[in-house]
Amino acid sequence: MIMKYFCLLLLFHVTSSVKHSLKYLVTATSGVPGFPEYFAAATVDEVQVGYCDSNIKTAKPRQDWIRRLIEEDPKHLEWYSQQCLEDQHILSAYIDNFIQRLNLTQGPYILQRMSGCEWDDETGDIKGFNQYGFNGEDFLALDLNTLTWIAPKSQAVIIKLIWDDDKARLEFNKNYYNNECTAWLKNYVQHERSFLQRRESPSVSLLQKTPSSVVTCHATGFYPDRAEIFWRKDGEEIHEGVEKGEILMNNDGTFQMNAELNISSVQPGGRRRYDCVFHLSGAGDDVIVTLDKSVIRTNWASSPEIPFAGGVAVFLLLGAAVIVAVFWWSKRNGFKQVDGED
Repeated sequence: MIMKYFCLLLLFHVTSSVKHSLKYLVTATSGVPGFPEYFAAATVDEVQVGYCDSNIKTAKPRQDWIRRLIEEDPKHLEWYSQQCLEDQHILSAYIDNFIQRLNLTQGPYILQRMSGCEWDDETGDIKGFNQYGFNGEDFLALDLNTLTWIAPKSQAVIIKLIWDDDKARLEFNKNYYNNECTAWLKNYVQHERSFLQRRESPSVSLLQKTPSSVVTCHATGFYPDRAEIFWRKDGEEIHEGVEKGEILMNNDGTFQMNAELNISSVQPGGRRRYDCVFHLSGAGDDVIVTLDKSVIRTNWASSPEIPFAGGVAVFLLLGAAVIVAVFWWSKRNGFKQVDGED
């Protein structure tokens, strides 16, 4: 069901499978109050990488590695933004055509399209797909082997016959989903891997709210999240009087974490025996900060709160909430991905 694919947009991980996918999930509406007339999401390996709708009228990247790709090739974003504008007119025309051909009189109407390709980077197998759902039900699916449209519903047969006669469009679909789409997908996978394999070192600071409070060793801006932070005394890791926090994500996709040291029993003259150590997996040397009054950042004379760097990100997939709401509203099953014969 198409609901499955939209719900998967909320998962923030990259699949470990060798089978990769590039999917375009598109919805056009007519007579649905409070929703955009058009919205679309692009996903790579089921993770949303881009979004656009008829309100913002431009494509928006949703992953840092896509943003970096666009910085290298600005025309990439321009192409998607142009497609967003053109596609909403095309799907709107489809709805009008369906209403006329099927003698429909009562709305509202929801037209969905799921298209894209899959690529197995071990076997090299590729598979393209392009299919439509109308008002929550399977409507049309393209068989790229026979270059004909499949109509699972009798009411869709009249549209199938018309679309089967458009040979130029069929050939375009065959070339795009079997060739161009796969080339784009391979490019995305390469950029994604390069981005995920990067190493970014953190900024490590010692923070303290008051002269008698715990000292927080705070590391922020590191990537990936395979990291460790701890306190040691005379070169040996200690656990007593130490409280470690969880690894949290920053707004820019990097991470932050901290470890608190209770210094109530530590004599001022012995503080330099303590170090905070940050270790990033796969990186070079550890970052070591010695407990010294001169390097502790504090604001004792002003606000009692210390503004930690970074901040916890609250990820809002702007398109996903709207999409899920529409399909909840329709209360109908979306189309399933149609597999042609290999």
